[in-house]
Amino acid sequence: MFQIAICDDESFYREKLGRLLKQYLEKHALPYVITEYVSGEEFLGQCPNRVKYDIVFLDISMEKMDGVQTAQQIRAFHSDTSIVFVTAFIDYALEGYKVDAVRYILKDSPDDAIAECMDAILRKRKAAQITFPFAEGEKKLYTENILYVESRKHKAVFFYMEKEIVSYQIYEKLDAVEERLSGCGFLRIHKSYLVNMKHIRKISNYLAFLDTGEELPVPRTKYQKVKEEFVAYQGAL
Repeated sequence: MFQIAICDDESFYREKLGRLLKQYLEKHALPYVITEYVSGEEFLGQCPNRVKYDIVFLDISMEKMDGVQTAQQIRAFHSDTSIVFVTAFIDYALEGYKVDAVRYILKDSPDDAIAECMDAILRKRKAAQITFPFAEGEKKLYTENILYVESRKHKAVFFYMEKEIVSYQIYEKLDAVEERLSGCGFLRIHKSYLVNMKHIRKISNYLAFLDTGEELPVPRTKYQKVKEEFVAYQGAL
């Protein structure tokens, strides 16, 4: 399920962009939810929005909080959301580089650009998929949407971000899951928790604070090493 946000203070462009996206997604038989926002303030007013969406289309020239400032707030949470700027003038290259924008789409000619933009996003996301044989059946997960994996007796429970946070179970040791997710930005903060560092806001007071508001324990014996690995990860971003 693709969660997509369109943030633009002009209803004409919100509706036009929404219509083009629906045409593309339905043509490719991709399930989706598209939500519209009239300002950066409205979008950021709900904290989960900073990490909830797979793709956010942002008008650069909004009043008060513009698209660049909104994008910076999204990136402050280490979100892997694909950011696309929608603009009347293609003169924001430096700002786009800073927030790792996928594309710029000109407001006057979005028709052809949408398909190319979505093709690029899908290629990138497909490369970051991994398949697990869950109790519910084999399922492909986007690694960036895995919040953390918890060991419970003989099971590993995946907490995964879709329309809401869902869980999937697999009869597997956490050590084996950690090996499969090696190189994908996961950190073993506890014998029972493997956490996606993209979703860690900070590590402090023997706790890992996630961008969902959850707090997971970090034992004293691992605390210094865990904190050093997280700092190194942040420096590599």
